[in-house]
Amino acid sequence: MTATFEPIEKENIHSLVFPNTDVLEDKELKRKRISELSRALSLGNLEQLKTKIFFEDCSSKKVVETTIWGVTDDKVILKQGMIIPINRIYYSQ
Repeated sequence: MTATFEPIEKENIHSLVFPNTDVLEDKELKRKRISELSRALSLGNLEQLKTKIFFEDCSSKKVVETTIWGVTDDKVILKQGMIIPINRIYYSQ
């Protein structure tokens, strides 16, 4: 990705507004996104490793470095109950 992602603290995610549309159109990229999030969840739970999540709210592209605590069918759960909709995530690393 060549776009610039603005860093954000996880504590500020609660104030963001997320559209319902998916930032990814390609099915293979969507599969890769789920795979990356599942891996990050395992690393966070087993080894307390942080991951960078690259996502977009209604105004700009952002990146947060945090531990993923849970992944459901449609959202990623971070510490302190912060939530990012999966359809707004580009990738994680």
